[in-house]
Amino acid sequence: MTSLKERHPAHEKAPAVARPDAQGGEIASLDRRIRACRICRDMPLGAPLEREPNPVFTLSNTARICIAGQAPGNLADRSGRPFTDPSGVRLRAWMGVGEAVFYDAARINIVPMGFCFPGTDPKGGDRPPRPECRQRWHGEVFAAMPRLELILAVGRAAQLWHLGKAGLAGRSVAEVLDLWRAGAGEVREGPTILPLPHPSWRNSGWISRNPWFEETILPELRRRIARLL
Repeated sequence: MTSLKERHPAHEKAPAVARPDAQGGEIASLDRRIRACRICRDMPLGAPLEREPNPVFTLSNTARICIAGQAPGNLADRSGRPFTDPSGVRLRAWMGVGEAVFYDAARINIVPMGFCFPGTDPKGGDRPPRPECRQRWHGEVFAAMPRLELILAVGRAAQLWHLGKAGLAGRSVAEVLDLWRAGAGEVREGPTILPLPHPSWRNSGWISRNPWFEETILPELRRRIARLL
């Protein structure tokens, strides 16, 4: 049976898993190193970042839920807080949590595929997440979350990476959500990966065309999140 659990291919050695640290020594060091990272400015893969790097994320080794997003937008870059825009309001409503819980890193980690605002494209939209973050940090970051049970893969870039690690590359959001509803996410060890459409207004059409998402997926998502909190 296909699984929504994240796994490492046979040829890929899984990173060593950090143990929960009441003092937060290892995770605090990782947090500082990411915030000091300037690789997309000093050693970029392609054109350098348009702005001064400003990593926006939340991280702890006690969280059981991780929101794996795309990259911070302009407002998040300015404020230093992820999802400080209407998409964040919608995402919190989907999850059934308020800001106090959403931004409590002890319970919910927010780890985008790109830690910094990637800039805008010629049409005024956000550019794709920078690849440097994923290559440099994500293996270490997710190995530092020993209590993680649920990954919400929000947006296409996050889904490609996380579902690819679970052997579900190429599946649509609807297909993977069908597997989740059927219980396929409970087969293997490791965190369950649940893909969500990006909560941007641009996806309002998809949500309208797929009423089952709000009718069946969101109630179960809220129950799962309430249990993990």
